[in-house]
Amino acid sequence: MASDSQKKKICIVTATRAEYGILSPFIKRLQTIPEWEVQLVVTGTHLAKEFGNTYQEIEEDGVLVFAKIPILEKGDDGYAVSCTMANALRGFGAYFKDENPDLLFLLGDRTEMLAVAAAAMNAQVPIGHLHGGELTQGAVDDCVRHAITKMSYLHFASAEEYRRRIIQMGEEPSRVFNVGALGVENILNEKLLTRQELDGELPELAGKEFGVVTFHPVTLEASEGEMQLQELMQAMIQEERLFYLITKANADAGGRSVNRFLEQETKKYPHMKLVDSLGMKRYLSAVSYARLVLGNSSSGIIEAPALGTPTVNIGDRQKGRLMGDSIICCPPKRDAIAEAIRKALNMGKITGTSPYGDGSTSKQMVDIIKRYFDDTCSSLKKNFYDILEVEKK
Repeated sequence: MASDSQKKKICIVTATRAEYGILSPFIKRLQTIPEWEVQLVVTGTHLAKEFGNTYQEIEEDGVLVFAKIPILEKGDDGYAVSCTMANALRGFGAYFKDENPDLLFLLGDRTEMLAVAAAAMNAQVPIGHLHGGELTQGAVDDCVRHAITKMSYLHFASAEEYRRRIIQMGEEPSRVFNVGALGVENILNEKLLTRQELDGELPELAGKEFGVVTFHPVTLEASEGEMQLQELMQAMIQEERLFYLITKANADAGGRSVNRFLEQETKKYPHMKLVDSLGMKRYLSAVSYARLVLGNSSSGIIEAPALGTPTVNIGDRQKGRLMGDSIICCPPKRDAIAEAIRKALNMGKITGTSPYGDGSTSKQMVDIIKRYFDDTCSSLKKNFYDILEVEKK
């Protein structure tokens, strides 16, 4: 076994409950490798009381939190987001200076992760990026995701189409891997709660058919966000056959406004329940028993179909992602949403092949990391892989 001084340091950063839920199987698999020191760094909404202090869920999951770096600024307008990014750049700049990890893992497209990536780039810490190459045309996430891709050295795409898009962005094919989605692995390997256990933990659901709802702000349509949320609420009021279990939005631009609106409105209706966070196991368990998933979250695109639960995907926030047959897309208008809900209720459970892998994602990633560390000639220098030049040859 390697001594502590010889161990490779692998840093993983998580800022939200959903992010940790996705990363969980990967973190736990990394921790089984004695030659590696896993440094889980918790930041963002995990450390905020208004978002449920969800770092406690990580600790309850038996995962050691190596460091906590508070960065979240009050407010959710553009200036507050910029201040949060500035806090992340400073806080993680100091962290990388002190710890100098051998590899950093970032997931997705959040603005604070762009700042973490910039700090790592300045410290010459190589980045492994998950879920690059994807499109979400209704959100600023696209710009952030692609920027992180260009700062990263290893790329772990969730589907073949996304792997090709990363290569199209000039990344060497030898560093780009289609490993599927960790969310699918969670579903296939996590022992979910029974319906009786779920009802015990969420007694509001007992004996009821229900839908799981998550609505995030649409960052490129800021002026329409409140209108879209009001239309969704009216559709849920209109369709009373279901009980609606609603999870709060993350701290995106406009996220606090979404949550304030939901806090005020859901109190008025007995067939709605708003929760700060469900945690991964309860969330996936709820989705597995739900009649549908409703909103504009990526979990409706990746996790819900793998569980056979129909999704009503509202608006353009997820436009551009690969979508299975169980997903019904509709405009953010109350009548269209209500009609989509009725269609989803008529679908029942759906079985099909997920475009997001076979559940072996974390194993594939660990094997790739081992090869990376074994390559003593690895360098952070990157050539731009020009597809046009390759085609000429």
